[in-house]
Amino acid sequence: QMQLVESGGGLVQAGGSLRLSCAASGRTLSGLAMAWFRQAPGKEREFVAGISYSGGRLYYADSVKGRFTVSRDTSKNTMYLQVNTLKPEDTAVYYCAADSSTVPSAVWRQYSYRGQGTQVTVSS
Repeated sequence: QMQLVESGGGLVQAGGSLRLSCAASGRTLSGLAMAWFRQAPGKEREFVAGISYSGGRLYYADSVKGRFTVSRDTSKNTMYLQVNTLKPEDTAVYYCAADSSTVPSAVWRQYSYRGQGTQVTVSS
């Protein structure tokens, strides 16, 4: 059974940056499609970014394109989300997920492995 643990969240001013990490244990990330989601207070959980099972294709929500970058380091068994030019509307709990599929789904419940989240708060 694989476990995913997010870290790297915090309080940052608008325009700032963070790097979120999703560390996996129990099995390798290789061959898994992975994704980042976020959920703001009172809103539905939404897909933010994803990476294909091979790591060769990246996917982004329109709201974060050009500001967020997803990556994966299989040697560290960790996925990352570099978040730049943060806006107050980026405030949310950020979650990572993984599944044995070829492309990342935009639907949270379709993932076999899911983390507990890390809080990102952006002040104006």
